[in-house]
Amino acid sequence: MKFLDEAKVYMKSGWGGPGSVSFRREKYIEFGGPNGGNGGRGGDVFIEAVPGLNTLIDYRYKQHFKARRGNPGAGRDMNGANGESVTLKLPVGTQILSEDKETVLADLTEVGQKICLLRGGDGGRGNTAFKTPTNRAPRKSEPGWPGQELWVWLRLKLIADAGLVGLPNAGKSTFLSATSNAKPKIADYEFTTIHPNLGVVNSDGNEFVIADIPGLIEGAHEGKGIGTRFLGHIERTRILLHLIDGSAEKVVESYKVVREELEAYGAGLADKPEVIGINKADALIPEIIDEMIEELREVTDSPIVVLSGISGEGVDKALRVLYSEIDQYRVKEKEEAEAILEAEEKGEAYDAAEEIAKPWSPV
Repeated sequence: MKFLDEAKVYMKSGWGGPGSVSFRREKYIEFGGPNGGNGGRGGDVFIEAVPGLNTLIDYRYKQHFKARRGNPGAGRDMNGANGESVTLKLPVGTQILSEDKETVLADLTEVGQKICLLRGGDGGRGNTAFKTPTNRAPRKSEPGWPGQELWVWLRLKLIADAGLVGLPNAGKSTFLSATSNAKPKIADYEFTTIHPNLGVVNSDGNEFVIADIPGLIEGAHEGKGIGTRFLGHIERTRILLHLIDGSAEKVVESYKVVREELEAYGAGLADKPEVIGINKADALIPEIIDEMIEELREVTDSPIVVLSGISGEGVDKALRVLYSEIDQYRVKEKEEAEAILEAEEKGEAYDAAEEIAKPWSPV
C-alpha cells in the first residue's frame, strides 16, 4: 500500500428537510386543522480513528464527502427522516487542519475516538407548529436549515514511542529491520527510505514502537534532499535514537548537522531526550570508537551506545536505554489518568499543570 501522510478533502453536512403544509380532511370530523410534520435533520460529518490504517492513500482518490439531506415532513403530523451521516475512517494520529493549515480543528490520538466535525442542518417546522389560538389554520412552514461545508487538510503524524533520526546511510532502516518485523527497503545508497516506517520491538519482554523516517541532510529545513516533511511523524515520540555512521570521518559534524535541522524545524524536537548510537561498530576498531565517544562527549551529555545493526552488537543495550525512558512516561501517564478518574469521582476538575507546579518534597 502506498504511503500518503497529507490529503485535502471537502466535507459538507446535509441540509434539513422542509416542513409540510397540510390539513386534516377526514369524513365525520367536524373540525379539521393543520397536520403538517417537521422536516428531518440533515446528516452529520464524523471523523473516526480506526485500527489497522497507517496511510491516507484512500483520500487521494476521493476528496468529496457529503452527508444526505433530511427528508421533508408530510401530512398527518409525520416528521421527515433524518439524513444519513458520513464517517471518515482515519488512522490514529491524524490531525484535521483548516484550509490555511493554521488551525488544528481535531486531533485523533486514540483508537475509537470519534468526533462530529460538521453538524447537519435542522429540519424546518411544519404548519402544525405555527398553530395558535388566534391562527387556527396557518399556511406557513419553514424550509430546512442549511448544512455546513468545509475544505480541510488531513495530516498524519504516526504514533510511536521512539524515533530514529540521522543522516542518510546511517543504518536506521537496518536497525529497524534487525529489531522488529518491519521490512524497510535497505540498499547501499542515500535516501533509500522515502517514507516513514513503523516497527514494534521487544526489549526484555517489553514492547514499544519505533518510527524510522528518511535521512536528513544539511539544509533539509530549506527543502534540500527530502526536506523536513516527515519530521512531523516523530513529534509525538517520547525519545529519539540518533544514529551516527561510525565509518564516517567526522562524527561530531554528522551529529551537529542533524541537531541543527531538528532545531530549525522546531515543534520541540530538539528538546526531546535522545540516545546517540554509533552504528556500524563491526567495521571499527576499539581505539577509534573511544576517540569518537570522547569527541561526542565534548558537545553532548546524552547517553552514547556503540552498536551494529548487522551483527547485533549493542542493539539490546540501546533498546533497554530507550525503554527505560519510555517506561517513565508511561508510568507518568498512568498516574495522571488515575488522578483524573479520581477527581471525576469526587466531582472535581483535575489540573495537570497545577500538579506539575507543586514543589517536590521527599516522603
